[in-house]
Amino acid sequence: MESLLELLEGIVRQGTLVSGTLSQRRRKEPDSYTKVLIKPIQLRQEIYIQFEYHYANKVAHENVLASEAGARMATLFEDTFRQGLIRTTSEEYQVLLSKKNKVSVLKKQTAAAKVNLTHNRKKQYVLEEGEPVPFLIELGIMNTDGKVLAKKYDKFRQINRFLEMIQDVLPNLPKDRTVTIVDFGCGKSYLTFALYHYLAVQQGMTLNVVGLDLKKDVIEHCQQLASRLDYNQLRFLVGDIADYNELKQVDMVVTLHACDTATDAALEKAVRWGASVILSVPCCQHELFKQVSNPALSPLLSHGILKERFSALATDAARAKLLEILGYRTQLLEFIDMEHTPKNILIRAVKGNVPGSVQDLITEYEQYRDFLHISPYLERACSDLLEPFRS
Repeated sequence: MESLLELLEGIVRQGTLVSGTLSQRRRKEPDSYTKVLIKPIQLRQEIYIQFEYHYANKVAHENVLASEAGARMATLFEDTFRQGLIRTTSEEYQVLLSKKNKVSVLKKQTAAAKVNLTHNRKKQYVLEEGEPVPFLIELGIMNTDGKVLAKKYDKFRQINRFLEMIQDVLPNLPKDRTVTIVDFGCGKSYLTFALYHYLAVQQGMTLNVVGLDLKKDVIEHCQQLASRLDYNQLRFLVGDIADYNELKQVDMVVTLHACDTATDAALEKAVRWGASVILSVPCCQHELFKQVSNPALSPLLSHGILKERFSALATDAARAKLLEILGYRTQLLEFIDMEHTPKNILIRAVKGNVPGSVQDLITEYEQYRDFLHISPYLERACSDLLEPFRS
């Protein structure tokens, strides 16, 4: 094993490692990884070796300092795997280990290959793994070394997906004053903290962020965490969306998984504030389920599960069109993969420059509404704002 360790450490030290694959476990163990892929990456101007552990239904990553990577590979060979293929810029090494750990290494020359450090991940994240982020550590998503915990990887991806959407709307937020943001129904506030970290810490913006939720114990916990993190422009309040009237102007409204018409109440607040950006992931959409009807749709509406899903989509379509009438460019985006939750549609609305005439938009909406025989909460709540556009 000493000769194998010297070989692996030498390859890493010389900077010629292109990739590696470790396979053929010595013993099959339930819930264990079956192979490890290895490649060099660059983080914070330093070279690391990334170990990608493949399980039956997930993948986990570990970034190891180059100075320690040779020993890590040797240990994986000694303890876990019986074979491996290590590719360098000019050679290929096939490593075979017997049951008694006798090492055989077959070496052959290959066509010249380049070490690729620029495209070193399947996905480039706003918050990178390997870089410790205080709020992610506090929330139990990362450890103090910046490694994302395996059970929290879905949440890590969700946070980054959310921040990608924030990135897209940055040009629509004020640059010359404090940006006010309200998060209705913030819950445990994973995404509230992510938003604050990205805008205040990474982008250096001056913020006034309010998280609102009905659960007193959750709000107290979030406020304590904000204090520990010195997030001084972030505060949490106990309250109902419909009753919140503290602010006169808000630049961004976030509402994630507010149940049923609570989403509409938040959208109404956002429109009346003249918010530049609205981000909403609806939840538990029951209102139109009780209303939607049309004999032409009976093959669909006669099945409860189909009617439920159709009603949810119909609700979001109505919301999107109403927001367009009220002056917002609106997109419906996939928030996270369907395999994690069916409640994965995000409404992103940005104020201004709506394509088409308002009269055409409202005609289109009214034809849609009447076809389904529905009366959405958002239309009723904003009736005074919509009235000037009606013929």
